[in-house]
Amino acid sequence: MEDHLEFLKSRRSIRRFKEEKPPLELILKAIDVARYAPSAKNSQPWRFIIIDDPEVKTKLAEIHLWTRPLKNAPLGVVVACHIDESPTSYMLDCANATLYFLLALHALGLGATWIQSLRNVEELKELLGLPNHVVPVAIIAIGYPDENPPPRPRKPLEEIVFYNKYGVKSKNK
Repeated sequence: MEDHLEFLKSRRSIRRFKEEKPPLELILKAIDVARYAPSAKNSQPWRFIIIDDPEVKTKLAEIHLWTRPLKNAPLGVVVACHIDESPTSYMLDCANATLYFLLALHALGLGATWIQSLRNVEELKELLGLPNHVVPVAIIAIGYPDENPPPRPRKPLEEIVFYNKYGVKSKNK
């Protein structure tokens, strides 16, 4: 059990990748795992767009400052959500699928970084040919890691845990 917890804590955002492109079978295996993420009413509103065309990848990498890891990543995946399949929780549903996808990539020995895409929805829709009812919620840069970053600092539990009401820091109150 502790091994599983350590595995979860060992995932890192990887922004430098080796040139070797991961086989499509590994990406599809990770997407297969992501399908098991929880979603409201089991709506499964996610879609995964594999980006391996260098021209499309370069355009994605230039959308905003934080998409730059895509420039040197062998490939990327855009997680997009069908609003009509989960109107009230599509973002949460697709965030769950994105996290499952990231953890599956980690389990398969691949490196990845999550890139927030919500500030450039219209630009991404146009670039990827997404219909109006589909929203891109995440871009993932993927490849074999060419770095091993240390864990980033985390807030202490005392700062983020409350009991029964916000701000109550002791179970005895």
